[in-house]
Parts: sequence; C-alpha cells; structure tokens
Amino acid sequence: MRSVSLPAVVDELLSEARTASSGRSARTVRGHAEHRLRHTVIALAAGNGLSDHESPGEATLQVLRGTVRLTTPDAEWRGTAGDLVDIPHVRHGLTADEDSAVMLTVGLGPAVT
Repeated sequence: MRSVSLPAVVDELLSEARTASSGRSARTVRGHAEHRLRHTVIALAAGNGLSDHESPGEATLQVLRGTVRLTTPDAEWRGTAGDLVDIPHVRHGLTADEDSAVMLTVGLGPAVT
C-alpha cells in the first residue's frame, strides 16, 4: 500500500511556486503506466494560474488549499479548500486568488496488467 501526505506535498510545492518565475509548481503523485487515473498536485502563488487550455477529457479539480477560479468562455466557478468540481469539456483557465493548491485527477486509458 502506498500513501502520500498531501499537506506535505502542498507545502513543498507552494514554496517552489512562490519563487518560480511562472508562479507555479506541480507534481504527479499517482498515475503512471499501471494506473487508470493520474493525480497531479498543482500549486499556484497568488495571482498566477494556467492560461486557457483545452479540456484533458474526463477530469476533476479538488481545491486542497486557498481559493481558485476556473473560467470558461461562458462561466466562472470559484472554489475553496475542500471543493471538488468536474472540469468542463471546453477550453478553460485556472487562476489563484491567493496562494493555492489543487489536485487535478485525469482519467487515462485502461490499466496495464
């Protein structure tokens, strides 16, 4: 059995994001060839984000710390720690209103056995 301390990962990634020129840092904590889901923790320093990009397919976003905004051409969703949202299947962006961390979960193909 493998476990990951998400609070420890968030602390480390936020420290990196605060000093990175992009204002962000990320790490895949689970989801390699033998998995059907990929979990990536993304840390964003306040005011930074991910510019508009295409949907990765079936995916969710869970806010682990802080406050973020997920925007599409037609809507905006504001999430705080503990919130979970399905990522829409349209072009979207993500912005951190304060130092924040999210976990992106993306469905992959069938597991390799």
